[in-house]
Amino acid sequence: MIQPNELPAAVRYEKQAGGVVLITINNANRENCIDEAVHEGLCEAWVKFRKDPELNVAVLTGAGEKSFCSGWDIKGYAKRTSTLSLNELRERAAYEPGLGGLTRGVEVYKPIIAAINGYCLAGGMELAMACDIRFSVPEAQFGVLNRRWDIGCESGLTQRLPHIVGLGNALDLILSGRQFTAEEALRINFLNQVVPREALLDKALEYARQIAALPQASLRTDKESVLRGLGRPLQDGLWMENTLWNSTVHSEELENGISRFGARQ
Repeated sequence: MIQPNELPAAVRYEKQAGGVVLITINNANRENCIDEAVHEGLCEAWVKFRKDPELNVAVLTGAGEKSFCSGWDIKGYAKRTSTLSLNELRERAAYEPGLGGLTRGVEVYKPIIAAINGYCLAGGMELAMACDIRFSVPEAQFGVLNRRWDIGCESGLTQRLPHIVGLGNALDLILSGRQFTAEEALRINFLNQVVPREALLDKALEYARQIAALPQASLRTDKESVLRGLGRPLQDGLWMENTLWNSTVHSEELENGISRFGARQ
């Protein structure tokens, strides 16, 4: 059962059946760019999702059929930052959430699926990369287009993209700023699946429900271990993985899982 939106109009937040929430960037008349209202709405949405014990998985998409997210509202961003001092800019970088919250500053260890329904450009790529699984329509277009206007990457492109597509592919896309298709995005592993437009949301929501139906305690610590382990030496990662695993050994879900496994013998 879908419940009504519980956030400002810039972001739709709709609880679905099966422990899933559909979060929609609702700025289609501006290519679903991240302006101040969308940014604040997304930050609020991720915290709300993280805290809700009834929700296990989120699906993120864009309103309409043209864009998933076209990135930052560049004009608005330039207007806001032009009056800030260097110290104020450093404070912002250090303590305020990055693009849409999920890219930096708002950590969520519940699974998140991106349903990319159109243009996924610059900051839109950063937002998609901050999700765990990415489904896309065949006609979607991608690109680090901010390169054309001498605007650098600041919410994860230089850090997440090499882990997802490999160093050579990441440098190609970041340095050239060229636009690329869903077909190429799938080939270089930026996408997990390409799905016909009419099936995109159904596919993403069904996949989300399948994950939501699994026991969640170890699933979330395993996601946390993967993300926190990026860039760390192997020994540090192994220690962290084992520490997180030990945080679940007394959970009711693990005890139930062991009992179910034992009943199969």
